[in-house]
Amino acid sequence: MTPIVSIIMGSTSDLPVMEKAAAYLDEMQIPFEMNALSAHRTPEAVEKFAREAKDRGIKVIIAAAGMAAHLPGVIAAMTPLPVIGVPIKSGMEGLDALLAIVQMPPGIPVATVGINAALNAAILASQMLALTDGDIARKVSAYKDGLKAKIEKANEDLAKVTYTYKTN
Repeated sequence: MTPIVSIIMGSTSDLPVMEKAAAYLDEMQIPFEMNALSAHRTPEAVEKFAREAKDRGIKVIIAAAGMAAHLPGVIAAMTPLPVIGVPIKSGMEGLDALLAIVQMPPGIPVATVGINAALNAAILASQMLALTDGDIARKVSAYKDGLKAKIEKANEDLAKVTYTYKTN
């Protein structure tokens, strides 16, 4: 199986957040890989990864980083592939990472999701892949229908909750 999504994190301390992305991709049957690479501690490995990702069949990269959060931008600077940044909550409640990832210079975009929002990063990656893959498109649609069904069920359950002045 050849991965088409790459999940990269600055260190394995980001794994508890990034597991949500991995679980979603696994559920959607989208082949992916997971690696720890650091823009500051392993810059040569980051460069090698970024420059070779497309030729290895990767189509979307999800890159997570906290604090200085340079990893997504460094990868985006060296690959033509779309990069989705996941700011990890660490110092400053993750705002430092969010700003570092979202404030990229012209020509080096990084799609950025919310702080610790690895699931949204994986959903966005699957939506990108769905543009050219009908099977993934059907799975994304089914996933979204499932979200709708959960809210409809929640409203059915709320209708059964009674209060003296509740009108619905």
